[in-house]
Order: sequence, then structure tokens, then C-alpha cells
Amino acid sequence: MSVAKTVETKLAAVLQPQVQAHAGCSGVVMLADGRDAFAARVLLADAAERTLDLQYYIWHGDLSGTLLFEAVHRAADRGVQVRLLLDDNSTAGLDATLAALDAHPNIEVRLFNAFVHRRVRVLGYLTDFSRLNRRMHNKSFTVDNEVTIVGGRNVGDEYFGADQEISFIDLDVLAVGPVVHDVSADFDRYWESASSTPAAQVIRAANPGSLAVLRASCARAEHEPGATAYIEAVARRPFVQELLAGDLPFEWVPVRLVSDDPAKGLDRVSRKELLAVRLRRIIDTPSAELELISAYFVPGRRATQSFAALARSGVRMAVLTNALEATDVAAVHAGYARRRKPLLAAGVRLFELKRTSSERSARDRVFGGSSSSSLHTKTFSVDRVRLFVGSFNFDPRSMRLNTEMGFIIDSPTLATRIADTFVTSVPDRAYTVRLNRSGSLQWVEWVDGHEIVYDRDPGTSIWLRAGVKLLSLLPIDWLL
Repeated sequence: MSVAKTVETKLAAVLQPQVQAHAGCSGVVMLADGRDAFAARVLLADAAERTLDLQYYIWHGDLSGTLLFEAVHRAADRGVQVRLLLDDNSTAGLDATLAALDAHPNIEVRLFNAFVHRRVRVLGYLTDFSRLNRRMHNKSFTVDNEVTIVGGRNVGDEYFGADQEISFIDLDVLAVGPVVHDVSADFDRYWESASSTPAAQVIRAANPGSLAVLRASCARAEHEPGATAYIEAVARRPFVQELLAGDLPFEWVPVRLVSDDPAKGLDRVSRKELLAVRLRRIIDTPSAELELISAYFVPGRRATQSFAALARSGVRMAVLTNALEATDVAAVHAGYARRRKPLLAAGVRLFELKRTSSERSARDRVFGGSSSSSLHTKTFSVDRVRLFVGSFNFDPRSMRLNTEMGFIIDSPTLATRIADTFVTSVPDRAYTVRLNRSGSLQWVEWVDGHEIVYDRDPGTSIWLRAGVKLLSLLPIDWLL
């Protein structure tokens, strides 16, 4: 049974007059900066009065994950009804924490496509591969049925600018208005699906006092030197003050939620119902330009042919993905590498993000992250009139195996912002990939106005390149 939705809350009192003044539209704010994205989640959890519906593919037990777990706990102590739905693929080591939260009378935890074997999970893949190979990649954070955050970020230090070694460049959308009700209804659909298992059915019951252990763990984390600096930096963000004062500059535009049917997690969805197919049907064929940013870009043979045909028809196409030196999944890069030459030959422009980049400029409204970054964003702009932001990667796994979700936003302003990054930001932060006169690949980097040309993937070892080359020869695209 779905938790009853909110009627009157402080968030509703602040937001409903704005929503009613923009009938038929939802208000959206782009969250490009990781610290803003973290602050938004903590502050909204602390503002919750009735409900918290949280749905994530990954939730780490690190600093940011622990702080958010404690924010959820605080909300439940105030009487907020919390539902936490996690994909079970990345919950290793969290069973005790999840059991403790689930033991709270106001918190329910469910796991999507749960592993029966908790300690040696590989046994599950050996005995139940067809189910466990399908994961819930969705990400949403919905408060009092008034505000939601949807996008590409999981919960973990690398997504929120708290990791000193690596920071994922990512993008979320904070939304209010009618689309929030759609996200809530979609959460209900997943919560009640056949793939959603109550945590108590697969996780050992919590020990007495386990919630006190969680609170103590959070207190220790907050007082570590690095954590203190991070928390103080987050608190100083201008975004925090705007959010608390109700002064966020919303863009009021038509927004549509697109989401896979959770039955996809059990391979019970027809092809025409897949999010990838519906996306193409809703957005239609670009007439002038398409700018695509995808951390894991693995166009299959048919998609490569479609992109090539678009480019040859005169549509200006540009793609940004991770360079081999920046990717966190080399096997996925192998699936992309084999498609570079035909895409370039057709006129598609390819850019590959460098692992080490300069600090972002003030004009950069899409990129965030530290000096060592890896792309995790999933967005695209069509004809500078609409854009998609969500969890969907342009790879076979997102298309056929994992469930996905996101927003289609009809906003020339925001769509142009994405498109313009390929002029204002991408050339400085990424290699331009091109074909030389003999048809071989080259990577071009601009440093202080000078062109540096590489004849192989920059910043990589011969062993890594050889491994990717070998993987690119194998028929594994369907797994990527």
C-alpha cells in the first residue's frame, strides 16, 4: 500500500503559490555542482514533514552516504514516513545499516532484484544470472510529494565533491510542480513491483542499539578533519541560502517523466515499451542539431548507423564521453572504441573528457568536479529546444537490461546551455578526436593556444590499450 501523500506542509506553503502561478508547468533548477546536489538532499530531508521516497542504484557507506543515512534517520524520528528502495547490486557491506534503518517504525527498506546469498554474491550470478544481471539504475529523491531530485547522481563521495582523489562530473534536476506527482506515482510502481523485496526477507534482523551505532558513526564522520571542511564548504554555498529562503530561480517549463516499467527487471517488457524506444518516439528526429553527453557511450551497430545517417543528412552532431584515461569502466570504453571511425567518417564530432582538467571557469554551468574528474553525466540537447536529463546511458545495458528514468524538459534556455558547452567548455576539458588523412585516429589537445596531437589514447599504458583492443573484438556489447 502506498504511503499517503502530503497535503499541507511548510514546503507546500512556500511552493504551491508558485506552482499555481505557472499552470501546466513544472519548476526546474539544474544541479551541476556536486556540493549543491548534496546540500539539496540533506536540507530537503531535514525539511520533510510527511514523506521521503528515495530510490537509488548505489548508496555508499562513506562520508556523504553516512550523513544522508543519518538525515533519513532524523526525519523518521520526527515522524516522517520513509521508504528507501535500493538496487541490491551495490549494497555489499551495508546489510547492518539497512537492517538498522528498517527496524525503525517509520522506515521501510526494500531491495530491487535482491541477492539471496548475502556474503558470496557471485553464487547468485551463477544460479540466477538472467535476473541478477538486470538492475534498477533509477535515481530519485522525493520529499513530501512537493520536491524531487532526478538525474545521474548516485549517493557517494565521488558524486558530491567530497572525494579528494576523484570527482564525477554529473547532473541532476531539482523539480517542483506537476512532474513531482509523476515521480511519486512512478516510485509507487517500483515499490510495489515483483522485483521489490522487503529487506527483512533477505537481511538478518538488526541488533538492539544498532541505530545508536549508526548515529555514533555519523558523529565520528562529521568530526574528521576532511569531513568538517567539506560540511563547512557545503554550508557556505549560495545555493543553500537560496533554497532555505525560497529564492531558487526556477525555470518554469513543460516537463515529462520517462521511466522504464519495473517489469523490465524481470524481462517482462516488450521492446516498444522500453524507455529508449519511447524517448525516440517522444523527442522525434532532430532537424538541426543534437548534442549528447554520456559517460558510457556504447552505440551498437544500428545506433551507429542512425547517428551516421543523421550527420550525413545535415544534422550537426556532437558527442562527449570519457577518454580511456578518464573512464572507470574500461570494458565499456572498448564497446565505444570500435564505433569511433564510422561515426567520425559520417561527420559526427567526438570529444573525450580528459582525466585531469583545470578548475572549472565561472561561465561553465554544466561541469562540476575537482581537478581530477571523470564524466558521469547523462544528458542530451535536441535542436536547442528540449533536453533530457536522467540516468539513461547510451549503451546496450541501459537500453535492454537496466531500468532507467529521466526528465524531458521543453526549455530552449536549458537546452541551449547544454549545447553551448560544446563551444565554451568542452574544447578546453576534452580531447577532440579526428581522423587523419590516412583514416587513423588522432586526439587533439589545446594547451595555451597550441595544438598537441596524439596518435594513440592519451595518458594510457600499452597494456591498457591492448586490453581494450582485445575486449573490442569480443561480442560483449549486450553486457555493457
